[in-house]
Amino acid sequence: MSTSTTTRASVRPTAPTRTSARNLIRDTGLVMTRELRPVLHDPFSLVFGMIQPLVFLALFGPLLAGSLGGQADTALGGSVWQWFVPSILVMTTLFGTSTVGANLLFEFQTGAHERLLVTPLSRPSLLIGRALKEMVPLAAQAVIIVAVMIPFGFQLYAAGAMVGFSLLAVFGIGLGSFSYALAIAVRKREWMFWVVQQTLIFPLMILSGMLLPLESGPEWMQVASKFNPLTYLVDAERALFAGDVGSAAAGWGWVAALVTVAVGLTVGISSMRGSAD
Repeated sequence: MSTSTTTRASVRPTAPTRTSARNLIRDTGLVMTRELRPVLHDPFSLVFGMIQPLVFLALFGPLLAGSLGGQADTALGGSVWQWFVPSILVMTTLFGTSTVGANLLFEFQTGAHERLLVTPLSRPSLLIGRALKEMVPLAAQAVIIVAVMIPFGFQLYAAGAMVGFSLLAVFGIGLGSFSYALAIAVRKREWMFWVVQQTLIFPLMILSGMLLPLESGPEWMQVASKFNPLTYLVDAERALFAGDVGSAAAGWGWVAALVTVAVGLTVGISSMRGSAD
């Protein structure tokens, strides 16, 4: 009798846990589908998002090669495009996911977010579904960028590229979560969102060595870059797109991305749960 009671007691708590996990997956899928509909109905937004990375590739890439002269391959540890194209992919992810909070600010203004809060959807799904949605157009843009650059001498290593895309997705979800948390925090002063976003994004970008190698920069910049998670992501993407999947740089990139997504989701989910207050 006691054995039967103990068995039932030990099994009983697992059922709500499994149900909760299934509900979270279902709700996340519903939110992601809802958020993707405007993108599918207006593919121009995907094309418009390609302008900035293509301009950087067309103008800054040749400028970078010209400034380094015949020592470009030595200074960059490889060809200019093998060094620069992964940087552009990180830049696209950085700008795309750091600005997604503006969409949530618009929903605050229209009341759409409040209407979602009264539905049975779980609070974490409202954040995770939105963050996953942002990676779909970014993935499409990344594929187009790589395809465009192959005729210009960019070498594609399929295995490394797939891992690189996955790494960008993980980091992008974390950064997008921070963006949503910022939007919730400043929802009564929308202009503060852009002040904080612009103040943080450009120093992080420059101190990551994304556009120019930091080895020739002042020592303080090299030291500061060590505390920038974006530095490890950029180095990892360059290693992965060069086919070096098992490199230490790739490993540190995963560490930076996983820490970013863990902290970002924690902060974002907490903010989303408190947004009804």
